[in-house]
Amino acid sequence: MYLDIQKLVKYYNKDNPIIKELDFSVKKGEFVSFIGESGSGKTTFLKCLAGLEKINSGRITLNNKVLNDKDVFIKPHLRKIGFIFQDYPLFPHLNVFDNIKINLKQSYFKNIDYYTELLGLGSLLKRFPHELSGGEQQRVSIARALVREPDLLLMDEPFSNLDSAIKSKIQDEIYKILKKTNTTTILVTHDIKDTFDISDKLLVFKAGIAQQFDNPEEMYCNPVNCYCAEILGDLNKINIDNRNLFIRPENINLVEKSKYKIKVEKISFLGKEYKIQANFNGDSIYFYNSKPLKNSKNLFIDFNKSDLIEFDKRCSNYFT
Repeated sequence: MYLDIQKLVKYYNKDNPIIKELDFSVKKGEFVSFIGESGSGKTTFLKCLAGLEKINSGRITLNNKVLNDKDVFIKPHLRKIGFIFQDYPLFPHLNVFDNIKINLKQSYFKNIDYYTELLGLGSLLKRFPHELSGGEQQRVSIARALVREPDLLLMDEPFSNLDSAIKSKIQDEIYKILKKTNTTTILVTHDIKDTFDISDKLLVFKAGIAQQFDNPEEMYCNPVNCYCAEILGDLNKINIDNRNLFIRPENINLVEKSKYKIKVEKISFLGKEYKIQANFNGDSIYFYNSKPLKNSKNLFIDFNKSDLIEFDKRCSNYFT
């Protein structure tokens, strides 16, 4: 594997490790999103990869080179890892061109024209950061990272400061660029909406442990526990034949007749569809319907049994 993490442990207090024996591998050119709530250790992990923090045990290998284990620690500036932060810090007294080439080795100057054109910065090279939009500043940060031909690109919440109106557009642009340049990337985020459609793999992190690592479709349809299921999307809990099961709202269908009767509690118009909140066997559930309900007294739902999710009681919440 191109990036290989083996039994990585990181703590400041040995009795309360931030990362507990993390294991996963990434192929060359893959885009991996590292997902978890605030304080779960995501940024600490990025710092360990970048060499800004030393690991307590385990091994980090990148492009067949050991970066950190019990005997080796490669300093950050020797790791060939690009890092893009949440606030994409640019030097305010330097224009775009000078921000990109600051401390750049002569051997990489040949890349400047290619990446500035690729990222649509050709006409902005003489502008200063305060003259750029948030999306333009972000592209400058990415150009500054990619021009150095990193073996790995790390992105820490890079979309959180962007307006929702342009966030999706910027995400798509960045994804296409990283795929075109075959840049192996790890994106840290707490918002699954930022990453679901641009990630080759998702790694869900909780309590210092990797809960699940797989492609988005597999994780959404077959989550290993409730935490992974809920962090990846909305989920209804329903009781059928004294079994606690779970189902996504989009997998519930309104039908003429079935053995599953519901009592509608609320109907909300969402613009292109209606959100139906209902009581089903004592559980509050919701689903979507394309048309308004004329008669909400005798309604029935149905679903494919293959869409029902059941968790082993031992892992119904999350792994610890």
